[in-house]
Amino acid sequence: MIHAQYDPALLVHLVRQVPLRYAAGADHALDRPAHVRAGSGLAWVGERLAVVQDDANFIALVDPATGLALSVVLPAGAEGKRQFDVGRGNKKQKSDLEALVSIEEPNGSMLLAIGSGSSKRREHVVTLERAGQTDETLALIEAPALYKALRDATDFSGSDMNIEGALIIGDVLRLFGRGNGKVSKHRVPLDATCDLHWPSVLAYLAAPHKQLPPKPTQFRQYELGEADGVRLTFTDATLAWGDRSARPLVLYTAAAECSPDSRRDGAVAGSAIGVLDSSADGAVVRYALLLDAQERPLPLKVEGIACGSADSRQIFVVLDVDDPDAPSVLCELRLDGPWPRPNGHA
Repeated sequence: MIHAQYDPALLVHLVRQVPLRYAAGADHALDRPAHVRAGSGLAWVGERLAVVQDDANFIALVDPATGLALSVVLPAGAEGKRQFDVGRGNKKQKSDLEALVSIEEPNGSMLLAIGSGSSKRREHVVTLERAGQTDETLALIEAPALYKALRDATDFSGSDMNIEGALIIGDVLRLFGRGNGKVSKHRVPLDATCDLHWPSVLAYLAAPHKQLPPKPTQFRQYELGEADGVRLTFTDATLAWGDRSARPLVLYTAAAECSPDSRRDGAVAGSAIGVLDSSADGAVVRYALLLDAQERPLPLKVEGIACGSADSRQIFVVLDVDDPDAPSVLCELRLDGPWPRPNGHA
């Protein structure tokens, strides 16, 4: 078990925030609202930030300066619906896409969006080849064998699996599981990571009915600390400013949410930005809380993270307000204090 340490010297300052809305407005024929709902993951595609949503079948390609987005339309669910919530009575039908990774390829960016796996309906993976280009190609893939392998790896899945983050390190796809579930069958919810052989994941996604998925390996479990007495749990992760070293710096987000299980929302006590530094032997995890002017945790649910391009102190996060009628919010943050830097970054 790796224990995160709260470090009051690590500071996080809010530079600006902007609500996320579609540049073209609502489209009722597509069941698309005017705003980006429930942002759950961030990744760069060229000069835009891709935002995946856990309760709407769209990927938003956001201009970070204005918050205006283009939409990538995902396949509709039952009755042609692309929005899912309690009010509509169809929340259980959502794909619950939570993790998002951008992979640079010779012909453009590939986006990989991963469902949480918190129920059998949420075992989908989306691939978007040449994201943002006119010839982009999208696939929604049912991946039950992959999710079974992950769920059977109880050192990762714990009692109530909930995949929330992912990143690529060399030929490894690393998944981050959120431990906001409930105790079940003598197992406890875990904040944990595991590794999958990335080329084998690609081979499986190309032929999920014929190809066996890779087995998860390299399990690591974490205690991430707390905010206002509520346990912090992973909500996303990213490589620090494109660090491609063998042991890169990883930035992560975590939320302190009083969830009854991995499928229901709860009151949010606060959120944290943390750094996982494994450049030396072992792993050192430190985190900072998002605080108000009175140095109390802000009751905000940070769901996605991406590093900025200005310098190694700029990051972007997306807030999920857990309200289908309100837009998600993109925040530009500045990291001050003794945050570690990747090699070659000031």
